[in-house]
Amino acid sequence: MKSIALIHTVKTVATSFDQTLKDYVGEEVKVHNMWDDFLANNPNEVGEFTIENRNRLFNDIKAAELTGADMIVVTCSTLTPTVNLIRPFIKVPLIAIDDAMGRKAVTYGDKILVLASAGSTEIPMRDKLNAEAAKLGKTVEIDFVANAEAFKAMKAVQMDVHDAIFLKMAEEISGYDCIVLAQASMAHLDKKIEEICKIPVLSSPTLCLEQVKETLKSI
Repeated sequence: MKSIALIHTVKTVATSFDQTLKDYVGEEVKVHNMWDDFLANNPNEVGEFTIENRNRLFNDIKAAELTGADMIVVTCSTLTPTVNLIRPFIKVPLIAIDDAMGRKAVTYGDKILVLASAGSTEIPMRDKLNAEAAKLGKTVEIDFVANAEAFKAMKAVQMDVHDAIFLKMAEEISGYDCIVLAQASMAHLDKKIEEICKIPVLSSPTLCLEQVKETLKSI
């Protein structure tokens, strides 16, 4: 049986992603979970993803590799730039949650809005979208909006408060080719926000799951 190691930073994602993955991939897999919320909390507190955090993530990923997993998936977009740096040192496929979402977002047009609860996702999301746009020989205009109150509600697992904040924000959004939800913890809002804005909304989990499913076939 193939096995997948998941590395999470958000409790709501950690408690749901593994079963969702098992239901989606179409074959029986063993899943190992690691939850390291420090890697989401600390960057928001200090304003950067420090060298200590990069080392911590490297150790987390190496620990996941030592489970004998056939694949490792990191479910926090704040970590994506460091995942890209670590990938050459890992012998199994290493997938970041927003890899597939970034590739798809830049195909919609030139003006993208990123909605987030964690401000720490701004640089990773900008870098990801700009890099994917460059692969297509284009440039994109990216606006980024983070809501600290939504982040606080999410950490307290007060998802009704978290959701209400973003649905209210959605009422004021217009003029974009695509909206990107920066965190997997926001994914359940994609259709609701799209209905309000009448703008395509992308979230990372389903696109990531499709990437996982396709990668499993090649293992």
